[in-house]
Amino acid sequence: MIRKYVNYDLSSHNTFGLKVKSRLFVEYDSQDDLKDLFPSSGMNDKTKIFHIGGGSNVLFTDDYDGPVLHSAIKGISVCEQDDKCVMLRAGAGVLWDDFVDYCVSHDLWGVENLSLIPGEVGAAAVQNIGAYGVEAKDCIMSVETFNTDTREFVIFDKSDCAYSYRNSFFKQHKNYIVTHVRFRLSKEARPQLGYGNLSGELGQSEQTLRNIRNAVIDIRRKKLPDPAVTGNAGSFFVNPVVDRLHFESLKRQYPDMPYYEVGEMFKIPAGWLIEQCGWKGKALGKAGMYEKQALVLVNLGGATGRDILHLAKTVMADVYNKFGIEIRPEVNIL
Repeated sequence: MIRKYVNYDLSSHNTFGLKVKSRLFVEYDSQDDLKDLFPSSGMNDKTKIFHIGGGSNVLFTDDYDGPVLHSAIKGISVCEQDDKCVMLRAGAGVLWDDFVDYCVSHDLWGVENLSLIPGEVGAAAVQNIGAYGVEAKDCIMSVETFNTDTREFVIFDKSDCAYSYRNSFFKQHKNYIVTHVRFRLSKEARPQLGYGNLSGELGQSEQTLRNIRNAVIDIRRKKLPDPAVTGNAGSFFVNPVVDRLHFESLKRQYPDMPYYEVGEMFKIPAGWLIEQCGWKGKALGKAGMYEKQALVLVNLGGATGRDILHLAKTVMADVYNKFGIEIRPEVNIL
C-alpha cells in the first residue's frame, strides 16, 4: 500500500524535534509499491526527492519543498545457515535496534555493539553506522536496492558498496533506494570489547550477548541525551582523519590528545577537539552542545534548524582556527 500526505508535519520524523513540513510525504509497504511510485505524480523532479529513515541523521533548516519518501518494508527472515553462521534478510523499514535485539535474542553475534543506535536498517546500510569498534559493513553481505532512474531492482554485494568510515556508494548515488539488507551473523561467540570503556562497563559480568548489549545501552544512555526528551541527532560530526605530519605536529602541542591509527592516517575524536575549544555544555541561543558529550548538538527547546546549523558552523570554525582541522557534519543538512 502507498500512503501520500500533503503538507506533512515532519516533527515525528526528525529526532531534533523541529517543526517543519514537507510538501509531500509518501510511505510505501513493499518493493512493488516503490516501483509504482516511479514515475507518478509528484515524483517527476527526482533531484528534490529525499528518502528518510528514522530521521535520526538529518537536520531540516526549513520546510522541505519536495517529496519525502519513507520505507515501511518490514520483516526479518533467515535466508540460509550452517553450523557457524546465519544469513538474515531485513526490510529497510525495520528499526535498527529491533534488528539488534532480534539477533541477540536468537544468539547471533556481530551487531551487539551497535545497540541503541537510532534509525532504521536501510539507513544503517547507507550510513555504515558504527560504534565500539564495530561497523554495519562488518556483517553486511549484500544490499538490495531500487534504481529510480531505470526502475530496476539491483543487488549490491558488499564489495560493490564502497564502504568506508560513515560512508558508502549509496550516499553519493541517491537514485538507489535500499529495500532490504542481508547480514551474516555468527552462531559462535565473538565478543569485541577492546574499544572505549565497554570492557569496563561489562566488569565481571559474563560475556554473553545480552550482557554486552545491556552494557552498550548503559554507556549510550549515560553519554547521549534521549531524543524524546532533548532533541538531537546523536553524534553530529564525523571524527576527522589527518596525515602523519599533521598528527605529529598536534601531538607535540597536545601530548594527551587521544587518537586511533587508521592505516597510515590518524583519527582524532571530534568531541575532544570541540571540548578543547570550550564548547562542551555551551549554547548559542536555543541550540547547544550537550554537557556530557561535546560531539552532540541539542535543541534546548524551540530551536530552528537554522539555529542549530549556525551553532555547528561556529564550532567548526573554532576547531579549524585552533587545530587546522576541518570537521564535517555526519548528519544530512537540508
